[in-house]
Amino acid sequence: MSLLRDAWRHRPTHRRVWALAAPMILSNLSVPLVALVDSAVVGHLPHAHQLAAVAVGASLYTLLVWSVGFLRMGSTGFAAQAAGREDGGALRQVLLQGLLLGGGLALLLSLLALPLGSLALGLMQPSAQLDELARGYLQIRLLGLPAALASYALIGWLLGTQNARGPLAILLTTNLLNVALDLLFVLGLGWGVAGAAWASVLAEWSGALLGLYLAQRALSAYAGRIDWPALRRWASWRPLLAVNRDIFIRSLALQSVFFLVTVQGTRLGDATVAANALLLNGLLLTAHALDGLAHAVEALCGHALGAGDRQALRRNLLVAGAWSLLASLGFALFFLLAGHWFIALQTDIAAVRATALAYLPYLALLPLLTVWSYLLDGLFIGATRAREMRDAMLLALLPGLALGWALQPLGNHGLWLAFLAFMLLRSLSLGVYAYRLNRDDAWFGRPAQLRERPAD
Repeated sequence: MSLLRDAWRHRPTHRRVWALAAPMILSNLSVPLVALVDSAVVGHLPHAHQLAAVAVGASLYTLLVWSVGFLRMGSTGFAAQAAGREDGGALRQVLLQGLLLGGGLALLLSLLALPLGSLALGLMQPSAQLDELARGYLQIRLLGLPAALASYALIGWLLGTQNARGPLAILLTTNLLNVALDLLFVLGLGWGVAGAAWASVLAEWSGALLGLYLAQRALSAYAGRIDWPALRRWASWRPLLAVNRDIFIRSLALQSVFFLVTVQGTRLGDATVAANALLLNGLLLTAHALDGLAHAVEALCGHALGAGDRQALRRNLLVAGAWSLLASLGFALFFLLAGHWFIALQTDIAAVRATALAYLPYLALLPLLTVWSYLLDGLFIGATRAREMRDAMLLALLPGLALGWALQPLGNHGLWLAFLAFMLLRSLSLGVYAYRLNRDDAWFGRPAQLRERPAD
């Protein structure tokens, strides 16, 4: 307790945490607000299958995009450590490698998305109307995939340099434009589900172009140049690819859980899958807000590790952790006391509202279970300790899936109970790995180097 008390009294740490967390919370909250607007706009169309189609199509697209979330997370950790060492050449290398990886992965995922999407829809066994609309939505959204992946790399890199205004500008531009185009295309022009997809595509490209401009400006503050001969050697890519590989496995496991929630909900009927989508929007709202503090942990702890500052590492983690706990309590109370308003805001379809309200208590519990995993993810990302993140996620996934299978007779209640158990196990497993690294004083072991040094 004395360590927490001493850290809490250190005002400069509070200022550093909130200087990064506040802009990231604002920008992160704009992401689930787009999903809320999509739900609210399409949810006021006359049929439940239209809302369900956006939920299913967006789930498939999100599975693709979030599975390569390592483009942001890997860039943040390496950029933060390079900034801590004041290594401008490494910062340029991390940015370029992230953009190149994003372009290659966008091409690969675009080729795989349609056949995999057809397979996924076959597993869901949706109604004919839902199937047609969801396929059309996904096909349009794929046009924005290169921009979405480029934005991941750009946001991660800017955050690693402790520039929170850049990500704020990118995400606010993308998501506010998405909202405006959503209203125009769906309600103004009557394009329906396809209009929601086109709004997202145009917004994603606008955000990526802005991000490129901001990154170019940010580089002027760091002296250095890219070591092009080293960049052409495999050794210079190995550390980044190794970290990204482990984060990919971790992200794929996490997204598979969300996907299975959608699959199982779809089998329980259109109203159930739509209601679950509305509730998961609440989780997204919570996650993106708390991730603002986790992003501050990534940048500040990564910088402290790069500079070899143990005291700063401890203070940043404790202060951000205390604020994260307070914020999670606030979200839990909000969903418990005002959850009915949150649901009503998203749809006026009576069957969907009634179904969502029945499962609202599960949503109120989620912030208290997930807050620790968000915070510790930030620490592991800043330390480029992706292997431990991967293993912790897999340890939570296996019993979570087993519990989900065992609780199938309980219907949607069983699905939510299994989901809560998975989130709890995820936090506990990360905590165990963090405890072991701290006990062994291994945080400063530097598991991955940012760049290859030229030979003497």
